[in-house]
Amino acid sequence: MRFRHPDGSTVHLSYCTNVHPAETLDGVRAQLRDHCEPVRKRLGRDRLGIGLWLARDAARTLINDPAELRSLRTELDRRGLEVVTLNGFPYEGFGADEVKYRVYRPDWTDPERLAHTTGLARLLAGLLPDDATEGTISTLPIAWRTPFDSDPEAARTAHTALTTLGERLDALAELTGRSIRVGLEPEPGCTVETTADAIAPLTAVAHPRIGICVDTCHLATSFEDPDTALDALRAADIPIVKSQLSAALHAEHPHLPEVRTALAAFAEPRFLHQTRTSTAAGLRGTDDLDEAVTGRALPDGAPWRAHFHVPLHEPPAPPLTSTLPVLRSTLTRLVGGARPLTRHLEVETYTWQALPAASRPRTRTQLADGIAAELTLARDLLVDLGLKELP
Repeated sequence: MRFRHPDGSTVHLSYCTNVHPAETLDGVRAQLRDHCEPVRKRLGRDRLGIGLWLARDAARTLINDPAELRSLRTELDRRGLEVVTLNGFPYEGFGADEVKYRVYRPDWTDPERLAHTTGLARLLAGLLPDDATEGTISTLPIAWRTPFDSDPEAARTAHTALTTLGERLDALAELTGRSIRVGLEPEPGCTVETTADAIAPLTAVAHPRIGICVDTCHLATSFEDPDTALDALRAADIPIVKSQLSAALHAEHPHLPEVRTALAAFAEPRFLHQTRTSTAAGLRGTDDLDEAVTGRALPDGAPWRAHFHVPLHEPPAPPLTSTLPVLRSTLTRLVGGARPLTRHLEVETYTWQALPAASRPRTRTQLADGIAAELTLARDLLVDLGLKELP
C-alpha cells in the first residue's frame, strides 16, 4: 500500500511474511498464492506491499539462479504484490517448533551474517518495483548479549562487518542505480537492546546506508519514550531506515493473581518473550515470559511488558492490554511531521499461531482476515495523520 505524504514523497506500508514462514523458494511462492494475494483481495487493493522474509535456502536459490529471481519478480507483479523491504533478521528455522535463542544466530561476528545480508541486498535490488529506487532491510541488532558482551574482540569484529556491508551497498547502488539500506533492529536481550544502545555502534560505523529499524513492540517492551528515542536518533544523525509497526503485551497490575494467570496463557515454547518492568533503579527483565510469571524474577509493583507481538486491531482480553498507544505516538513522530523520518512501514505480527488457543486463527481465511484488519488499522492511522492513500 502506498501513501502520499504532504511533502510529496511516497510512504510504503507492507506486512511481513514471516507470519507464514517458509524455508524454500517453493514455500515462498506458496505464501504469495495462499496468503499474500488473498490479503490483498480482502483489502480491495490492486497492489499490496509485502515485507518478504527469505530464509537462507530460499535466498541462495535466488542468488544462484537469476532466472528464478526474474520469475519471482514476475509472479509478484502477476499477483498484485510489491516488495520494497525485506526482513533479514531471522536466518533460518523461523517456522520451527522451538525458535527461542536460535533466531540470533548467526550474529554479526559470524561471516555468514555479512554474506547473507549482502545477498539479500542484491536480491532486493532485483525485486524492487520499476518505479522504486530505494529498498530497506532490517537485521539482527548485532548479537544476543551473551557471549558477545564478554568477548573483547566481538564489537570490533561486528563493526568491521557492518563497515564492509556499507561498502558493498555503495557498490551495489553504483552498479544498479538502486539504494539499499540496512537497519539494525534493537530488541530486548540483545547487545543493542534499545534505540539508545544503537547510537554508539552506528556512530562508529558512520555509514549513511546503515541505520536503525524502529520496532514499536521492542520500543514499548523496553519502556522507551518515543519522543525521547527519536529525538536522540535525530541528534546523532542516525537514519531511521524502516519501522515495524507492532504492539507488545502490557500488564498494568502484575502482582494480581488473575493477571499472572492471564500472562501465563501467553507463555509458549516457540518464541522468546522477553519481559521487562521499569523501576526506580532502571529497567529489570527476564529472557522469557514464563520466568516472570512463575517466580520472583521480576518486581511486580509496576507494569510489565512482554515481547509478544499481539494483533494490532485486537488487544488481548482484560486484565491485559497492548502497547498500541506507543505505536500511535511513534507513528505520529515518524510520518506526522513536515517530512517523514522514514518511508518504509511494515506491520509485523508474526505470533498469530503462538497466541492462546482461543485467539489463534484456525484457517487461512481467518488469518487473512486478521492481517487485513491490521493493515486497515494502520492505513486509518496514516490517513488520520494527513497522508493520502494512493491507488
